[in-house]
Amino acid sequence: MVSDLWAFEKKARDTGHKIIAGIDEAGRGPLAGPVVSAAVILPDGVDLPGIDDSKKLTPARRNRLYDRLYATAGAIGIGVVDPAEIDRVNILQATLRSMAMAVANLRPRPDHLLIDGIFTIASDLSQQAIKKGDSLSISIAAASIVAKVTRDRIMAQVDALFPEFGFGQHKGYPTRSHRAAIARLGCCPVHRRTFKGVREHL
Repeated sequence: MVSDLWAFEKKARDTGHKIIAGIDEAGRGPLAGPVVSAAVILPDGVDLPGIDDSKKLTPARRNRLYDRLYATAGAIGIGVVDPAEIDRVNILQATLRSMAMAVANLRPRPDHLLIDGIFTIASDLSQQAIKKGDSLSISIAAASIVAKVTRDRIMAQVDALFPEFGFGQHKGYPTRSHRAAIARLGCCPVHRRTFKGVREHL
């Protein structure tokens, strides 16, 4: 039930926190494109029927909820780290940087962060990492939807630049068709050159 998804937010408020942001990312696993994070502050008790971990939703449902979130959220921040930076610092550090960027782009500034996963970010803000948080916290679920839709739209733009790779379909993930395109064509500027499946074809 959606009411259960408010448990972490309610606990944070009970301990004195007033502005709580959920943070999640999209794009750790692909062979190409950026990693994108979103930070979302929801008004207390806002009605968001159907919200869930973005991976459990159809693209049409994600897009509808994305629009709803932008209409109702107290604030949304986005952080994007490009493939060159991913190759330079590694995907985990790039992900944490994108999360920190998303938080930095929030207005108002939150006083507590709920972060999907097992790692916290470089910040002086109070924060809690929650394993599988996108299924347990409504704020993190909201962030997962915003991050996923934002990244998918970026990859649609990339597809227009490099249509031969099919980014509009697989969004850079290591599908059979994507691997076949890399084997046939080599890599393009948005590929992650340090990733297995790409570096062999440089």
